[in-house]
Amino acid sequence: MALAVKRMTELELDGRRLLIREDLNAPIKDGKVTSGKRLSAALPTIEYALQHGARVALISHLGRPRAGAVDAALSLAPVATLLGELLGRSVPLVTDWLDGIDVQPGNVVLCENVRFQVGETANDDALARRLAALCDIYVMDAFGTAHRAHASTHGVARHAPVACAGPLLIGELEALAKALEEPARPVVAIIGGSKVSTKLAVLGALASSVDELIVGGGIANTLLAAAGADVGRSLQEAQMHGFAAKLLAREFGRAAVPLPIDVVVAESMDAAARGTVKSPDRLAKRDMILDIGPDTAREYGECLSRAGTILWNGPVGVFEHPEFSQGTRSIAKAIAASGAFSIAGGGDTLAAIEQFGVVDEISYLSTGGGAFLQFLEGKPLPALEMLEARA
Repeated sequence: MALAVKRMTELELDGRRLLIREDLNAPIKDGKVTSGKRLSAALPTIEYALQHGARVALISHLGRPRAGAVDAALSLAPVATLLGELLGRSVPLVTDWLDGIDVQPGNVVLCENVRFQVGETANDDALARRLAALCDIYVMDAFGTAHRAHASTHGVARHAPVACAGPLLIGELEALAKALEEPARPVVAIIGGSKVSTKLAVLGALASSVDELIVGGGIANTLLAAAGADVGRSLQEAQMHGFAAKLLAREFGRAAVPLPIDVVVAESMDAAARGTVKSPDRLAKRDMILDIGPDTAREYGECLSRAGTILWNGPVGVFEHPEFSQGTRSIAKAIAASGAFSIAGGGDTLAAIEQFGVVDEISYLSTGGGAFLQFLEGKPLPALEMLEARA
């Protein structure tokens, strides 16, 4: 993939005002960040800019506040605290920043939640111009938001004196290109999640390009039901049976789509629930499929052991519950043990990778969820299109 964009690492940064759009949308509980994965991913970009004498202002969103209202629960203050600890320096949080940011060369500040600003998610041109006026160089480094045309991801790049891509964004795109454009075969994709309808496009796109398409969660339940199984009270989408049948019949392309040969079921998901392994065609009316069974996990593991490239988005069961976590654990461990180039993306997927201790064994962890899926679908990313236009 030839990236026709300017790169931050190729520019003169000394003394320049950099406005770097990062994705620091981290989970926060009791005033503290509970997972610093996205912050850690952004560190190399920030450190490079500081080492080269830039005046660095970071912008990010957090959650979905109402535009124009300051919501203390969605303040980036905890992010600034942890970012300071990771960088080993003070990272002041600037709350009133739209009219100008005072930062000295070799220093960094974090601007308060950009979604507090009216017009951010609407890609308001007036707001985009004000953002552009804050910098000499705009750096788009937030792959996780690259699929959204917002003022801080798209509009600002139109008006900034210079618009470029940061190292994290470049790294994401190069990893995805390696997995999709000239991959080592066979290519195996694992797509989990609750609904076929939300991943309709990506399932269809992958079916034409990968060799094996493993599905999990509610998506697998829908395919089982389309194949004639009575899935009891399992989460599934009856209106998607037609699409599911076409996917199983390989009408979209080359990919084989194996179905679970055993599943773990229960009548509830409460803390006291206990799972039972059953064949998919032997479910009771009150059963809910909550994980793949051990025979299925073994079969999928053998498939992954033969792979040259692996794409993973979405767990194959309710992995947060100990009774229904073994399928996703097996998938994670099988990917870690394989010799394939593996790339994983999506919040639940990254949480599972962390939970099962295989972070260092996955070739590339994508910080994007929606952007990751949109790229897999073959759809353009608005933020990247704007960087290419400016280049």
